[in-house]
Amino acid sequence: MINAGEFFGDIDIYLFDQILKNRFAPEMKILDAGCGGGRNLVYFLRQNFQVFGVDQNPEAIEYVRSLARLLAPKSAPENFQIAAVEKLPFHDKNFDAVISSAVLHFADDENHFDRMLREMWRVLKPSGMFFARLSSTIGIEDKVEKIAERRYFLPDGSERFLVDQEMLIAATENLGGMFVEPIKTTNVQNLRSMTTWVISKPQIIRK
Repeated sequence: MINAGEFFGDIDIYLFDQILKNRFAPEMKILDAGCGGGRNLVYFLRQNFQVFGVDQNPEAIEYVRSLARLLAPKSAPENFQIAAVEKLPFHDKNFDAVISSAVLHFADDENHFDRMLREMWRVLKPSGMFFARLSSTIGIEDKVEKIAERRYFLPDGSERFLVDQEMLIAATENLGGMFVEPIKTTNVQNLRSMTTWVISKPQIIRK
């Protein structure tokens, strides 16, 4: 018998929350943009979703391909490709859901952030869902040290591109997106804040 940990893998608990809310259906086509070793893909592979992933790390992609061979033998190796998030090798409006877990806070600057975001939005189908987890300044504004525009030193010792609530609201409006649920942030012992941003692409796209 497979236990829950093995069945779901080391999935982001906030992505798991979206599964519990029935926001994913087995016929959906899902892209994990910046998939790493596939920690968020185990459940979807087991449940026979159409799963795709990209990462710039060749070793990570090779590992995800081997994971897919084990859990979903019918999935094509070409579903998992070495690519940057800002240069996705997929057609427009191709996916029902795009996952971006702990990726956007590695943006070099606002231009890079915008290119990654718009590329993920480009491949998302109308009515599709975009799920992102990323670092933010929310709740730790007085504990981060700004070193450049949107770049900060965090109390945990890392350097990241950080968003705030106003930026996420503005980005949603600029994309023509709609909030699936309110922006939610977890403060991790004042060392860093991780924000969950879930929006959908409307059927009629505003220009």
